[in-house]
Amino acid sequence: MTTWGVREHTEPDSRARDATDPDSSTPAIAVKGLVKRFGNGSGAVTAVDGVSVSVDSGSIVGLLGPNGAGKTTLIKSVLGMVLPDEGSVLIDGVDVYANPRRAYARVDAMLEGARNDYWRLTVRENLRYFATVGGVDPDSVADRHDRLLDQLELADRADVPVRKLSRGMKQKVSLASVLASESDIVFLDEPTLGLDVESSLTLRRELRRIVDERDLTVVLSSHDMGVVEDVCDRVVVMSEGRIVADDAVATLLRGGGTQRYRITSPDLDDVVLAELGKRFDVADVAHGDGTTRVEVATDSDGFYALVDHLREHDVTLDAVNTVSHDLERVFVDLTGRGRK
Repeated sequence: MTTWGVREHTEPDSRARDATDPDSSTPAIAVKGLVKRFGNGSGAVTAVDGVSVSVDSGSIVGLLGPNGAGKTTLIKSVLGMVLPDEGSVLIDGVDVYANPRRAYARVDAMLEGARNDYWRLTVRENLRYFATVGGVDPDSVADRHDRLLDQLELADRADVPVRKLSRGMKQKVSLASVLASESDIVFLDEPTLGLDVESSLTLRRELRRIVDERDLTVVLSSHDMGVVEDVCDRVVVMSEGRIVADDAVATLLRGGGTQRYRITSPDLDDVVLAELGKRFDVADVAHGDGTTRVEVATDSDGFYALVDHLREHDVTLDAVNTVSHDLERVFVDLTGRGRK
């Protein structure tokens, strides 16, 4: 797998837990004040700018951000593949830079843009190989491998060389190979890339089930908002190297107490819209068919003030609708940028 930054530090005998291991209250991952710059002088670029975040054991945390937000640099810094300029990273309470072998003993990763499997080997041979790399006797986890093959709909291709599979099937093999070992902490970068809709839905369902069964800790980075919304307990959103949101998925979808209201009327002229823009958070304006539609983000008290404002300007309402939140809308609002 393309987790050399993790596996090159791993020894089979380092997998054993001992009396110095942290208790369950210790975060699985703790990042504090991480800074990474590329280049020097006036041309230097700060990819990660003072990021602090922790991930509890047994949770799935989504990492979102537009291209260039610093997600990949953050993940590689946590995995020891990039050396940050400032800050610290602890895995199960162990400093990854002071004691990398112990810190990474039970960590694995599936990274986008890299060949995560050996294509000349069959699907099952890949699972056995990567279990061995992780210090596990593959015969001792053969039943787990069979379950993984069934859960990810790979059983009928178990003895097929990976090079003969479609891109989507290769993606499933990569995920299965990561889960084939006994890793407690897993990083997944774009795990549904290349999958069709049905396969993506299967992967979401089975990943959630596998995580719950094994009490895994997962950091999942994806541009597929549906995957993040369905699978993750919590979402961290990055923009320009900083964290701009860190909250439970349900809380983000509630919009922090605000709601969007879509007002449709033929009386929303430029003067009225300008006044609205001064008093309220106008999220969107659209014109067409003799009417204007405006979306305003506000709380319940603000909604009553909005209605009073429209009445004062003799605005006749054709329709008033609430606009449902989804993670993509929240993401765009937080970052000010669409997905790339």
